[in-house]
Amino acid sequence: MSGDSKNINIDSVTNSFEKKASEKKVSLKKNDLDNDVTLTINAKTIVAPASLSVIQALWHAGYPRVKGVGCLDGVCGSCSVMVRRADSNELQMELGCQLLIEEGMDVFFSVFETPSQHTYELSEINTSWDVQTEFHRIFPEAEKCRHCNGCNKACPKEIDVELGVDLAVKGRFRESGDLFIECVMCNLCMTGCPEFIDPNHVGLFSRRVTGYFHTRPSNLINRLEAIRTGELDVDIGDDDQVQP
Repeated sequence: MSGDSKNINIDSVTNSFEKKASEKKVSLKKNDLDNDVTLTINAKTIVAPASLSVIQALWHAGYPRVKGVGCLDGVCGSCSVMVRRADSNELQMELGCQLLIEEGMDVFFSVFETPSQHTYELSEINTSWDVQTEFHRIFPEAEKCRHCNGCNKACPKEIDVELGVDLAVKGRFRESGDLFIECVMCNLCMTGCPEFIDPNHVGLFSRRVTGYFHTRPSNLINRLEAIRTGELDVDIGDDDQVQP
């Protein structure tokens, strides 16, 4: 798509970004948002109003709007960026569509090779009783989480990614899936994991099996998992000792 504004309401989009900034307690006054700021995006100097997001700043500078990419009828999460602010040496992960630009900010669009190594078909999981066993077969590395907090730091949606993976490992798929409800599959959590866990795909699996099987209560799944790992020793005994 060329540089026109077909089907794009810049004012409404800008208002939504201003609201998000307010919710995060970013101390920006209206007059400040009207002022131009200078920043670099992919090493190119950009001058744009402070009320714009990184994506909008690129459009403002004349970069084309490509239909079918990101917010323009594409895949959400494709605008992941690395950001260094003027007053900090810390490198942070953000989404270019929701990050308001600041004076002296350095932004680089992140392009990582992050193909998922996990393939599965829900139809091949016979019953909900088999979900936990299949999860550990599909995601064997998930239980090796170091709890280093790298995935949490990388997540631009501020999801407690580490907890979501831990819940899935314990068989609490419904709770895990609920944590990942705002995940946009940007893959940044994958880049922050030293154990090569794909946390976003763990979350997606949790949501899928919950919907597919209406997975059994987590307390029951937890007991089954404890039996599977040997933490709980169950002695059923002889049939003639079972009380009616």
